[in-house]
Amino acid sequence: MIPAAFEYERAESVEQAVELLGQHGEDAKLVAGGHSLLPLMKLRLARPSVLIDIDRLSDLEYVKDTGEHVEIGALTRMYRLVDDPVLAEHNPLVAYAAGQVGDPQVRHRATIGGSIAHGDPASDPPTVMLALDAEFVAIGPGGERTIPASEMFTSLFETALQPNEVLTAIRVPKLGGAGWSYQKFHRRAIDWALVGVAAVVERSNGSISSARVGLTNMGLTPMRAPGVEEALAGSSAGDLGAAAERSPEGTSPPSDTNGSAEYRRELSKVLVRRALEEALAR
Repeated sequence: MIPAAFEYERAESVEQAVELLGQHGEDAKLVAGGHSLLPLMKLRLARPSVLIDIDRLSDLEYVKDTGEHVEIGALTRMYRLVDDPVLAEHNPLVAYAAGQVGDPQVRHRATIGGSIAHGDPASDPPTVMLALDAEFVAIGPGGERTIPASEMFTSLFETALQPNEVLTAIRVPKLGGAGWSYQKFHRRAIDWALVGVAAVVERSNGSISSARVGLTNMGLTPMRAPGVEEALAGSSAGDLGAAAERSPEGTSPPSDTNGSAEYRRELSKVLVRRALEEALAR
């Protein structure tokens, strides 16, 4: 498994990366940790003519409290997110989900921005960001823009990022008193999820005031579960089973050697219920 031939450029700044992307066109790809792109290149499912290395842009590796949000630099490694004190205080869901990515070797190289920009529906971080209503900051020739998570993932391995844009930061809300959970079913630690579920639940006066539920590997993109969210709004914790039954609505899970589409639909019901139960117990 050897990638097709490609040229290599190293960017010393975000601005230079944007310039190089403009020079080389849509066949150029950014690379940092490489855990999303390089496996596809080895299988020749991706054949970029130029790789632009942004791995040394250390100013994109950070986690900080900005007041309303927690902002995460796109090149922050997964292992750093797991034990970050700002995330531990304000959004432990992101920290926990980062710890479910691959194994320690993967987490020491993989970046949060690489996972988002890759847009893999079987990856954990995109689903979590969708459930959190996160925002993504991108810089291109026209300057900076913000992309809501609801508009980011457009198709299989495709996102709203333009070919000449660089993802620079992710902004996630502070959870406050909201309960959260990420449930993932996989065979080995290094495997992608057969199905994953991210849940964020808010309560008021003994009932569920809002719930956001994201699904991993249940379609061409990471997805929300609108049927579950609708069923939970204004309900009590005793209605979780009926809400979880609606998790497959609108999904199109794949069938492969790890499980059929029908298996994934049934599994999603189990994991949604577990995620809701854990979120409400926090």
